[in-house]
Amino acid sequence: MAVEAFGLSDVGRVRSRNEDCYSVEQDENLFIVADGMGGHGNGHVASRIAISAVRDAYEASGGGGQRGLRAIAHRLRDAIAHAHDQIRRAGDEDHSLRGMGTTLIATVVDGDSAVIGHIGDSRAYALRGTTLTQLTEDHSWVHEQVSAGHLSEAQARQHPFKSVVTRALGGDQPSDADMRRVELQEGDLLLLCSDGLTGMLTDEELTELLLEGGSLAERCDRLVRSANERGGVDNITVILLSV
Repeated sequence: MAVEAFGLSDVGRVRSRNEDCYSVEQDENLFIVADGMGGHGNGHVASRIAISAVRDAYEASGGGGQRGLRAIAHRLRDAIAHAHDQIRRAGDEDHSLRGMGTTLIATVVDGDSAVIGHIGDSRAYALRGTTLTQLTEDHSWVHEQVSAGHLSEAQARQHPFKSVVTRALGGDQPSDADMRRVELQEGDLLLLCSDGLTGMLTDEELTELLLEGGSLAERCDRLVRSANERGGVDNITVILLSV
């Protein structure tokens, strides 16, 4: 299946610096969003290291005749682990960068399937027909509380600890990425995004905005503008993939 993609990132209305980063690698069908944090405001360094490291490591591992979804998943998992090591190494070499980290969501499309690797609270969604499905589970404190029945979804959205992640690249949290295979159908729309989008808009609102139609660029712009209109308290990054 052919895939069309478009990405957009915005600083939002509160932050002075955009610590998000994204990459659209159409040749490899590799698409990545990273949301940096910590390290004395050096989250932007962590997200850029992560994007570059995942992209380079994944592309470099493509030789040797490795084919199939299992091989793609191994390549992507290894590339994400490599990004974690690169961020840690940067902090060891420059003490001003210590403590920085980043979330990451990465997708590789191959034929009629997509392989998704993620760590942190950046998300992947699939829109099929009129139904939007979240494909990833947040590695966050509030998600753990919701899963345990201690918080409702509505309470989680307003909780002061909603941005606390339990896994990230860099830092001291576990760096293991969750991996998932998703079967695709013609007409599917995949959304990769940082929590600057999902923290401002509900899944129902995301669905309505995507269903308004238009080009991928127009839909990305609509999502970002809507998040900003709600306050834009964080950087906002989206990638849309049309199958």
